[in-house]
Amino acid sequence: MAEAGDPVVYEVVSSRVPETSGELPQSVTTIHPGTIGGEFHFTRGHMHTRARGEVYLGLTGTGGLLTFDGRRAVWVAMAPGTIGYIPPGWAHRSVNTGDEPYRFLAVYPGDAGHDHAWVAENGMGHRVMRGASGEPELAPFPRPAAGSR
Repeated sequence: MAEAGDPVVYEVVSSRVPETSGELPQSVTTIHPGTIGGEFHFTRGHMHTRARGEVYLGLTGTGGLLTFDGRRAVWVAMAPGTIGYIPPGWAHRSVNTGDEPYRFLAVYPGDAGHDHAWVAENGMGHRVMRGASGEPELAPFPRPAAGSR
């Protein structure tokens, strides 16, 4: 939760569809542009508590989808009209790599669940940094030390 004076880097608007088996909830996330220490603004990231896939559709701006299975990270560049797929069992986070708000639609099975603690405990394998040319570059990032949450 943001505290007074903390910058808000992303916002999520969710549908009123129940997060239960058989349903397909949706949300639209907007990540504002910027970097902190050279790292592009990103969402908190999560792993699904049940092995379920998820689909993202780029709406505005440019960004990407960083996925991590605990061993390897995969980057999918996103722009308006690009569809990104998150396989079951992969943690995922979205990143704004542009100079305007990056907005995407997410659709997922209602019984998928969201485990943000998994990312806090295991990391995402890489950070998405602004390279010398301004383009995104993946930089290896070690797993958090045990008990560092």
